[in-house]
Amino acid sequence: MIRPVFEPEVLPIEATGAGLPGVAAHRLTPPGLRERFAQRLAWAPEPFEVLASEVGDPRAAAVLVPLIAREVGLSVLLTQRADHLSDHAGQISFPGGRREPFDQDAVATALREAQEEVALAPERVEVLGALPDYLTGTGFRVTPIVGLVHPPFSVRADTLEVADIFEVPLPFLMDPAHHEVRVLRWEGGERRFFAMPYPRAGAGGHYFIWGATAGMLRNFYRFLAA
Repeated sequence: MIRPVFEPEVLPIEATGAGLPGVAAHRLTPPGLRERFAQRLAWAPEPFEVLASEVGDPRAAAVLVPLIAREVGLSVLLTQRADHLSDHAGQISFPGGRREPFDQDAVATALREAQEEVALAPERVEVLGALPDYLTGTGFRVTPIVGLVHPPFSVRADTLEVADIFEVPLPFLMDPAHHEVRVLRWEGGERRFFAMPYPRAGAGGHYFIWGATAGMLRNFYRFLAA
């Protein structure tokens, strides 16, 4: 099925997660996250937006979900991809990319890509665990690796891939009231996806977090709320 080109920000909001249970404040701390990843609680991730049959044999990839340990609480480091890229140009994403043959595993891919894209030193990252693989419509099976980033550290954008680096408070992203469901309808069908717009400090407007990145954050919420 061929999907039309569209502007996600102008599509109508069909629903939000208001009314869903919140995440306990303790789980949004480093000790609470370590405890949660050590558990084996049953939980259900959101259904994939695409089917494997739509994308053929998906390519393996991984992203780092970097949780910055600030004094005021945890924040999530995100990037805005450069406009000239062939995949997900201009979109908000986690540092990450496709798995290379020399990568030992998904953790190695995520840490390598984070170092290449934003110069984040791997030794500053405490890997907590992984979320379920996420299948994208562009043909990637992405493994999200969640890690605590301990200051001091520095980041620097690889301008060939990254246009901006910013942080969003983890409690904002884990509040289901901020999880919008937007819908695109066209003659051939319809598509629903999550969006989590976050205001830009001082600059006006917002960072429009949507698609695969928002879908993985929604799974993170499901994981923490279970």
